Amino acid sequence: MVKNKLLQVIASIIFYTSIPMPYISGLNFSKVAVFAPVVGLMIGGMLGLLDFIFNYLHIPVLTRTALVVVTWIAITGGLHLDGAMDTADGLAVGDPEKSLQVMADSATGAFGAMVAISILLLKTSALMDISENRYLILMAACGWGRWGQQVAILRYPYLKPTGKGAFHKQAILSYADILPSWFLLLGLSILVWVVNSQNLLLSVFMVLGGSAIALLVPAWFNYKLGGHTGDTYGGVVEWTEALFLCVMTFLGNW
Repeated sequence: MVKNKLLQVIASIIFYTSIPMPYISGLNFSKVAVFAPVVGLMIGGMLGLLDFIFNYLHIPVLTRTALVVVTWIAITGGLHLDGAMDTADGLAVGDPEKSLQVMADSATGAFGAMVAISILLLKTSALMDISENRYLILMAACGWGRWGQQVAILRYPYLKPTGKGAFHKQAILSYADILPSWFLLLGLSILVWVVNSQNLLLSVFMVLGGSAIALLVPAWFNYKLGGHTGDTYGGVVEWTEALFLCVMTFLGNW
């Protein structure tokens, strides 16, 4: 049982990241979406460690933050950012049916480029304004982004008969498949309070803000397109991460 779970986590890491992993035969990728938030926490932890090292080396905060955001893209292989860009190009068309055709085109249009710039700018500027608990907030951002993806998979129809995200619908069948990840993220928020008892308000709003954003972002894409695709799953991850960081800057000043 434990071995199977570990193998599923490894499959999720291989699917969602560009992290080099040893070859393991017989991996099952059908359930990778179940462990997406776990992979998110791992990615956030790696980014937090890198941020700590850069800070220890006295690298200026703007350069340090930019390096963290660039590494963020590198770790994921740009998988989710590419989806956000394709989704933006599709939404710019206005017609849901034509939107899917545009999103299937690998070429990046003007709207996709603008969205990529916007997301990276929001992440960089928000992290610049966060001075405490950066590693925990990075972990939370990556975790909530992927929990939002799970919400999109569970609650909304998949718009293509096939595609790079179609098999996720068979992995997330009920709320029982996404509640463990929510409690995991709740535990991370509690850890913020445990680290510093004065962070109780921040801890509470990390859960409330993360939950709200992760529910609203996939709902908005569903409203615009009538469902989701693999590209919108990536868009959900990126926009949830960026908006979560922005909310954390507001709460950090309380």
